[in-house]
Amino acid sequence: MTLRAAILVLAVLFVRPPLAPPVGPAATLAAPAQERFVIVPAESQVIYRVAETFINENNRFNVAVGITPVVRGEIFLDRRNPQNSRVGTITVDISQFKSDNIRRDRAIRERWLESARYPLAEFTPTAIRGLPAAYTEGREIALEIAGNLKIREAVKAATFSTTLKLERNTLSGTATTAILMTDFGFDPPAIFGILRAENEARLEFKFIARRAP
Repeated sequence: MTLRAAILVLAVLFVRPPLAPPVGPAATLAAPAQERFVIVPAESQVIYRVAETFINENNRFNVAVGITPVVRGEIFLDRRNPQNSRVGTITVDISQFKSDNIRRDRAIRERWLESARYPLAEFTPTAIRGLPAAYTEGREIALEIAGNLKIREAVKAATFSTTLKLERNTLSGTATTAILMTDFGFDPPAIFGILRAENEARLEFKFIARRAP
């Protein structure tokens, strides 16, 4: 090879343009659009509130409050397009409801709600109304989450009024709704001459969910 030819070869090797970036699937290996957030049971709870009247105590009015922390579920958040976000099925162990009265709790588990026999309630969302087109981290937003609520063997449509806030890798929020016990196949607690509970139960879900690795 002559000296001139060698110089031309070196020029081609070192002056040629860089390779073009890959196209097709290999060029789209960005982070997935949806991030998965998992509800933390130790920092979450489901609460029921039911009005009751103690007939044998001069019709004394009271609101029974029961709490269970045994809840699980996932939320899938799309930061780039929040309107593509979704909520997975939320499962609650209603047999673990505890109030300030052990006898009430036992009667609910064994006689009224029969949660000893039907321990799990499920809410399966079908639509989220109010998701913004863009979201600023740290801002609380109001939503309506519609879906199907299963208690015992009955499934009814339900809508939860929800507030939600994202701070770094943590989602926090509160969701509330009201149901009628008779819609789900059981009567409100009543003991002749002693106690009468209202048919309506107000449900509140306070939750913390953290981004899964």
